Amino acid sequence: MTAPTPPPHDRHPLLDLPGIAHGFFGRRGGVSAGIHASLNCGPGSDDEATAVATNRARVAAALTGGGAAPLITNHQVHGRAVVTVDGPGFILYPEAGRGATSRPQADGMIATRPGVVLGALAADCAPVLFADPEARVIGAAHAGWKGAVGGVTDAVIAAMEAAGARRALIRAVIGPCIAAASYEVGPDLRAAAIAADPAAAGFFTPGRADRLQFDLPGYLLDRLRQSGITAASLGIDTYVNETTLFSYRRTTHRGEPDYGRQVSAITLLA
Repeated sequence: MTAPTPPPHDRHPLLDLPGIAHGFFGRRGGVSAGIHASLNCGPGSDDEATAVATNRARVAAALTGGGAAPLITNHQVHGRAVVTVDGPGFILYPEAGRGATSRPQADGMIATRPGVVLGALAADCAPVLFADPEARVIGAAHAGWKGAVGGVTDAVIAAMEAAGARRALIRAVIGPCIAAASYEVGPDLRAAAIAADPAAAGFFTPGRADRLQFDLPGYLLDRLRQSGITAASLGIDTYVNETTLFSYRRTTHRGEPDYGRQVSAITLLA
């Protein structure tokens, strides 16, 4: 049987590094149907579990050259907890310890060994991939506005340093997420964001009536650079790119019952 064509995905030159593979995957190249068509990688969606598993296997194989490394994603909760992944099937985190098989509730993860693919699921929130090519430490984060102002990216950087990375050598790229022009919010969200990080104030601009537009990728990019690492953004808006990307907000505006999740993923090659 002919192997399926690897799903299309974007890459960024900042993470095109020896011994590391990464990809920002969208909604094309999978087997899911209907509103989940086609590369839905979210196990928390209402999609068929077998379709999600097939899609996730295709993502992992695309980065490993057809290898059997698993795609690992967290149960994301819009926080700043970070887990350390230590080889296939072994997730280290305080609540469960070594050998846990359930997905931990966390929004960041790091790894120092080949054999696993780290993934951040998103459908408007910002996925961020990290790498220190010299220390061979990689990371992934899911950052909605709560995680962004709460410091999930800072927590991933700190965990990478604890695993041997050097801040000056860490690179990070923000994947597809909702852009400022598409992200209309109310004054309550602005107040909550500024309460968590006063620097967020500069990333809200006036919209219609009392509404505001929040520049989530701009805020994250500034925060990453302020932390002392090299960072960039793909600059792709999930909301307006319907044929290539899932969007929770677009689904909500249409009154659809569920939505797919794309994944951004990174792995260390043997």
